Amino acid sequence: MNALQFQKKLLSIQENMRNFALLLTSNTDDAEDLMQDTTLKVLDNKDKFVENVNFKGWVLTVMRNIFLNNYSNYRVRHRRVSIDNRPDLEFLYLVDETACQMTDYSLQLQELSHAINHLNEDLRRPLSLFLSGYKYTEIAQMMGLPLGTVKSRIFFARRVLQRELKDSYFNA
Repeated sequence: MNALQFQKKLLSIQENMRNFALLLTSNTDDAEDLMQDTTLKVLDNKDKFVENVNFKGWVLTVMRNIFLNNYSNYRVRHRRVSIDNRPDLEFLYLVDETACQMTDYSLQLQELSHAINHLNEDLRRPLSLFLSGYKYTEIAQMMGLPLGTVKSRIFFARRVLQRELKDSYFNA
């Protein structure tokens, strides 16, 4: 794929990128920043893209990795301070409730990513590919496995994650 085709393909998925960035950041400005960071990273690494790979999945994986690698930066930016103009100074600094929600979301993403990374390779790889946007058939072809095996491994990976993360989210 030449540079012009690559750029056209990247432009064609801008809406997908924006939606995913908003899902990750829960903030329009941060989503735009994440999209720009992702676009730059993808353009800088276009030589690493393999032709027979799902382009959208590859780009969104880059975006997710940038977000996860920089989650603390995003979390810090979301700690907004509100100033109350009343003379009563006890309410001078209030943490924005959405900042707390974003922090929780970032930590949940980090915990989920950690749990995925600790799955055994037979479960982790097909699940990661699936989460990156690949279809079952593409994963089966890439891994040289029957379609049913890929579906089973993704199912079992989800089960393992549900069991591992159940205590964190349902017994709180």
